Amino acid sequence: MSLYTLTIPTFTQMLGSLSGLLEKAETHAGDGAGDLLSERLAPDMFPLADQVRFSCIQVVEALARLQGQDVPPMLARQETVAAMQSQIAETRAVLRAASAEAIDAAAERVVDLRLPNGMAFRMSGAEFVRDWALPQFYFHVVTAYAILRHIGVDLGKADYVRHMAAYHLPGAMPPSAG
Repeated sequence: MSLYTLTIPTFTQMLGSLSGLLEKAETHAGDGAGDLLSERLAPDMFPLADQVRFSCIQVVEALARLQGQDVPPMLARQETVAAMQSQIAETRAVLRAASAEAIDAAAERVVDLRLPNGMAFRMSGAEFVRDWALPQFYFHVVTAYAILRHIGVDLGKADYVRHMAAYHLPGAMPPSAG
C-alpha cells in the first residue's frame, strides 16, 4: 500500500468522524456549546479545543514533511465549535490538494521531526507515517471522542468509525441485545 493511500483516506475519513462528533456535541450542549471547548479528561490534559486543533496539526505537519515542504506555523486554537469545524474543513482541503507522487516518494526519504520540547527524531517517511503521524493523529481524535463521551454526549463506536458504513453488508446486523 502506498503512503498516499494509507494517509490521505485515513486522515480524511477520521476528520469526517471528528466533525460528526462535534455536530453531536453541539446538539447536546445547545447554547452552552462554547463550554465544551475547555472540557478535558484530567487536569493535566489538553482540553477539547486543543485535541481538535492537534488532530488538524498532525495532518498538516505530516503532509508538509512527506511532500518535502516547510512545516507551517502551528494552527491557532479555535474558540467556538463553528471555528473548529472550519479548521477541520480547511484541513480536509489541504488533504485534497496533496500530491500522491510527492507523498509516495517520501517512503524512503529521511524525515526529521523536532518537538517543541526539543526532542528530535530521524526516520524514513514510511516510519514517520507508521510510528508518528498516524498514532498521534488517532490519539487526538480518540481523546476528543473520550472527552465528549465523558461529559455525556450520546456517542457510540459507530460515530467514531462512521466511514465503515460504506463497507456494511446488507442484512448483517448483530442480534438484538434485548
